[in-house]
Amino acid sequence: MNLCPGQPYPLGATWDGAGTNFAVFSESATAVDLCLFDDDGAETRVPLTEVDAFVWHGFAPGVGPGQRYGFRVHGPSEPAKGHRFNPTKLLIDPYAQAIEGDVDWGPEVFGYELGSPQADLSVSTADDAARIPKSVVVDTSFYWEDDQPPRTPWHETVIYETHVKGLTMTNPSLPPELRGTYAGVAHPSTIEHLQLLDVTAIELMPIHHFIHPQHLLDKDLRNYWGYDSIGYFAPYSGYSSAGARGEQVAEFKNMVKELHKAGIEVILDVVYNHTGEGNHLGPTLCLKGIDNHAYYRLVPDDPRFYFDFTGTGNTLNVRHPQVLKLIMDSLRYWATEMHVDGFRFDLAAALARELFDVDRLSAFFDIIHQDPVLSTMKLIAEPWDVGEGGYQVGNFPALWSEWNGKFRDTVRDYWRGEPATLPEFAFRITGSSDLYAEDGRRPMASINFVTAHDGFTLNDLVSYNEKHNEKNGEDNNDGESHNRSWNCGVEGETDDPEINNLRERQKRNFLTTLALSQGVPMFLGGDEMGRTQYGNNNAYCQDNEISWFDWTLRDENIVLLGFTRRLMAFRSRHPVFRRRRWFKGRAILGTPDIAWFTPQGTEMTQEEWEAAFARSIAVFLNGDELPSPAPDGSRVTDDSFIVLFNAHDDSVGFTMPEPAWGEEWTTVIDTNDPGVEDDTIFYKSGEEVRAEARSVVVLRRAR
Repeated sequence: MNLCPGQPYPLGATWDGAGTNFAVFSESATAVDLCLFDDDGAETRVPLTEVDAFVWHGFAPGVGPGQRYGFRVHGPSEPAKGHRFNPTKLLIDPYAQAIEGDVDWGPEVFGYELGSPQADLSVSTADDAARIPKSVVVDTSFYWEDDQPPRTPWHETVIYETHVKGLTMTNPSLPPELRGTYAGVAHPSTIEHLQLLDVTAIELMPIHHFIHPQHLLDKDLRNYWGYDSIGYFAPYSGYSSAGARGEQVAEFKNMVKELHKAGIEVILDVVYNHTGEGNHLGPTLCLKGIDNHAYYRLVPDDPRFYFDFTGTGNTLNVRHPQVLKLIMDSLRYWATEMHVDGFRFDLAAALARELFDVDRLSAFFDIIHQDPVLSTMKLIAEPWDVGEGGYQVGNFPALWSEWNGKFRDTVRDYWRGEPATLPEFAFRITGSSDLYAEDGRRPMASINFVTAHDGFTLNDLVSYNEKHNEKNGEDNNDGESHNRSWNCGVEGETDDPEINNLRERQKRNFLTTLALSQGVPMFLGGDEMGRTQYGNNNAYCQDNEISWFDWTLRDENIVLLGFTRRLMAFRSRHPVFRRRRWFKGRAILGTPDIAWFTPQGTEMTQEEWEAAFARSIAVFLNGDELPSPAPDGSRVTDDSFIVLFNAHDDSVGFTMPEPAWGEEWTTVIDTNDPGVEDDTIFYKSGEEVRAEARSVVVLRRAR
C-alpha cells in the first residue's frame, strides 16, 4: 500500500469517505509503521514517512470504518534513560475511537525479557501482535435527532453513581442480550428506575477502554471497576451488545440520547492520572512504546523509574504539552462528539502536580477554565491522590465541585455515635461553607455522599465493623481498614429482628441526611435497594454477583426502595433543601433563614455546641427566606421545616419552639416509621415531638 502524505491533525484515525488519515505523536521516535490487519489477522506494515512537529502521519486511500490497525514505533531502547522503544510490540493508538478486544497476556506483551537480571533493562524481540487489542477506524456519523443536553442546574442535580454492567446485568426486565451493556442502560426499564428516584445525572464508572491485569486473570478475577485506562477516546468494547468493530461507539451515543430524552445527564468517571501500563515492569501497550519519556512522569535523576502519585505504578506527565493536549482532546471529544454532560476526575490532585506539590493554579486547571466548551460542563474532582499532601478537599478552584470526603466521614461518625461531632455535622449538612465559601464557591461545590463505589455499600455500612475482602485473593490486606462503620451489634447477616430493624432505620437516616443536606447529593447505585457486597469494601476485581445489582428484592428492600422514592420526590418539591446560596443566619423578611434548637426548644448556645456528649439537635429551615429568584426572576418561596436529628441510643422528646417560629407543625418524614403520611399528625408550639432512638423526623409548618 502506498500512503499519501495526509495531515498531522487531527491525531488518530480520521475517515473522510475516501480513505483514512492516520496521525500519531512521538517526540523521540526515529520511525513509525502503520500496521493494518485483515479479518484473518494478517498484518500489512506501511511506514509513516511524513513528520510535522513530531506528528507522524499519512493518508490511506480506500481504508475505512471497521479497519483494524496499530502502530510500531522505532527509537532508542534505553530504559535507563527513560526510552522504551521496541518495534516488535504492536501499540494501541492513543487517539483510537474504538478498540477491539482485551489483552491476551503472555511474555510477548512485555518490552523486556521476563526473568532476566534487571529484567526491564533487557530487550524482548518477541512479536506480540496476536495478543494486543486492535485500534479500529470508526464512522463517526450518527443521527442525534434533536438531542439537547438537559443542562440541569447544579442546585437541582441528583447524582447516581453506578456501573454499566453492574446496574443492568441481572435486571429481569431487560432482554438477556442487553444485560451488562450500554443498550441496557438505555432500556426503558432502567430509565424508569432512575426517574422514579428523581435522578438527574448518572455518573458512570470508567468506560474508557481499559485492561484486565494479568495478576487478576490468573486468580479468575477481572478489573471490574475499570481504573486501568488504555484508550481515552474509546468506549470499552466489553459493554457493547452490538459488537467491537466500532459499533460500540454508536451504541454509547444512543445511550446518551435516550438518557437525555428522559432529562438525565451523563457524567463520566475519567482516569487521566495514570494508564494500565504500570511501572518499569509493566507491559508495553501504548504510550510506553510510543514515547515513554514524554507521556509519563519519570524520576529525574533515574528515569528508568516512574513517579507514582496514584498507587498504580505510573503517573501521566501533565507538564508536557502533548499530554495536556491528549487529555483536553479527549475531554472535548466526549463533550462534543459523544454529547456527555460532565466529568468526575479520578485522583484529580495528581493532575495538579506541576512539580511535586498540588498546585491549584496548574496548567491543567488554567486550560480547562479558558476552554469555551469544558468550562460550561459539570466538573467534579476526587480531590486527593496517594502522594504527599494529596488530600485537597476544599482546595480546588472555581468552576469545580468536589467529592466531599469530610461530609462522608462526619455523617458516618454522627450516626454511629462518635463524640464531639455536632458542630462539624452542622457545617456538613448546610453545604460545608467552611470548605467552599471563602473562595467564592457556593453550596453546589460540595458533592455530598455517604457511600461510593470505593468502600462499603449502605447496607454493609450498617452491617459490618470490619472489611471482608478475602475473595479478592489478597488475604484481606487490601481495602480501607478504618471505615467509620457500625454493625449495630452483630457482624454480618443476622436473624435478630431488633438489630435488623435498627439497621433499616440507620439506612433511612443516612439517606435522609444526604437528601436533605445543602449541596449536591450523590447516591451509590443499589443503595436504594439494600445492595450488599457481603462486607467487601474493595470489590474492584469482583465482576460477579458480589458487585452486580440484585433485582430480586426482599421485603425490607422493597420498603427501602419505596421510602427512597418518596424521600427524593419530597426533596424535588421543596427548594428550601437545595438552596443556591449560603445561609446567613439572619432574618430578611421575618425569622432567620436557619436556626438551631436544643431538644428543649431553646436556641443553641455556644456552650451547648461544644458539649462532646450532644447527639440531638433540631434545625429550622425558613422557606420564606430563600434569596435566589427563579429563572424568570420571580421570588421563590417554600414551606418551612424543622428537622429533628437524634443520634442518641434512646428516644428524645423535642419541644416545638415558641409560636414566632410556627404555631402548628405536622410530621412529613419519620425514619422510624417509613410509611408515615403527610398531614396526619399535628403538634402545636410548646408540645413535645418524640424522636425514637437514632432517627430523623421532619416536620412541616402547617399551612
